[in-house]
Amino acid sequence: MKTTQPVGIKSVAVALVAASLLSGCASSGNPKDPIEGFNRAMFAFNEGLDSAIIKPVATGYEAVLPSPVRTGVTNFFSNIEDVFIGVNNLLQGKVPEAVSDLGRVVINTTIGLLGVIDFASDAGLEKHDEDFGQTFGRWGVGNGAYVVIPVFGPRTARDTVGLVLDVAADPVANHEPARVRDLALVLRLVNDRANLLPADKVVEEAALDKYSYIRDAYLQRRRNLIHDGNPPREREASADPTDLPPTAQAGTPEPRAEVVSGQPVPAVLAARTDTTEAK
Repeated sequence: MKTTQPVGIKSVAVALVAASLLSGCASSGNPKDPIEGFNRAMFAFNEGLDSAIIKPVATGYEAVLPSPVRTGVTNFFSNIEDVFIGVNNLLQGKVPEAVSDLGRVVINTTIGLLGVIDFASDAGLEKHDEDFGQTFGRWGVGNGAYVVIPVFGPRTARDTVGLVLDVAADPVANHEPARVRDLALVLRLVNDRANLLPADKVVEEAALDKYSYIRDAYLQRRRNLIHDGNPPREREASADPTDLPPTAQAGTPEPRAEVVSGQPVPAVLAARTDTTEAK
């Protein structure tokens, strides 16, 4: 029987961002985080969920499975992602990158045993990181309000709309039968969380306020991704950090910053971080 889980997830995401935008003016004076009270509550919820369930399971997963097996799992799901990374590169007008992504899928799906072995990277085809939120950003759509979504973690209003499309297009989230899909989603979540375990100590040691640290890191990283590592200088501290499209004329470019991309609870279905180098 056809499941309605993806539809339900999309409905929750849309409802959350709508409620966040409607309540933003009454909650905070921070233009980047107008609903900080709501976001901190959701951040605390996600932290508790991660500490109680997800992180212990991921720690056990890392301890039980050898590194080559975990790398193969990461590569398998990464190969699936490359299909829609290529679609987003094409929608952004980056045709050579889209062709490269298609080449990665062909090579890794065939001689790479359905993506378990990443021969494409060894062949010089770069792994990209694109999603529908970045595509909207390339088209000039601004951030909107910063929002923390239960389980999915930090987003902006723009990226939340992108998340809905990411979920709708995700072959794993829409796979049938439902039992296989659910097992694949759990495996992907646990594997992603295991890949993020090394970043935990860095965040804990660097952050006086973990919420603010992760928020600022997320917004900075998204800005760098949208501008392909070469963002224009921000004109004002209060300005939307991704308001300017990539083609806008601005000041001296900033160097690319490599930062932790989000909350320790990884996205269940999409927009996951690239903290490990798949080989």
